[in-house]
Amino acid sequence: MPKKEIQKRRIMTYFINAASEIIEKEGIEKITIRKVADKAGYNSATLYNYFENLDHLIFLAAMRYIRDYALALPEYLKDTDNALDIFIKVWECFCLFSFKNPKIYYAIFFADLNNALEDYVLEYYKLFPEDLGHQRKNISTMLLKHNIYERGMTTVNRCVDEGFIREEDAEDLNEMATLLYKGMLVKVIENKIDYNKAMEKTMKYINLVVDSLAIK
Repeated sequence: MPKKEIQKRRIMTYFINAASEIIEKEGIEKITIRKVADKAGYNSATLYNYFENLDHLIFLAAMRYIRDYALALPEYLKDTDNALDIFIKVWECFCLFSFKNPKIYYAIFFADLNNALEDYVLEYYKLFPEDLGHQRKNISTMLLKHNIYERGMTTVNRCVDEGFIREEDAEDLNEMATLLYKGMLVKVIENKIDYNKAMEKTMKYINLVVDSLAIK
């Protein structure tokens, strides 16, 4: 790797680490350019040499918090032997980690940010490839998608290919599961439901949707 690229990644990492520390101590909503620059040991102008804007930096810092999910997923899926099991277990693992850090996951997957975020995901895993872990090919593809709807379709399409779900029902299954999850995530953020109840209800409803659309 050229020295210039190594230096770029090193400085970006300083800023990302600084932003991550602020998220950890104060919350994602407390991040400012000045705070991050001061903590990283650079001036605010330098930040713009490496990031398009503050949202770009916040997104990359927030991605650090889905590392545990990405690394846990292979173990979570080790006993699955078909696409439908994988679909359910992926959602279960996703809920398990996201309901613990709901604001972070909302910021990554539902915040109203620009379309370049798909590229930010790829950029993050280029900077920190170890955070992706050792995934099955299709699961790895899913993790590289920022759009949560597209992530879901990656596993739903396999359910169609293996004969568990009709092709005409695939988008309905994915959309209903995503809407259920988003609604519950918002309730967790607003402290309207606790973690355990959110897990229980979300997986109950996702399983009900699966049962209603699965080919008998």
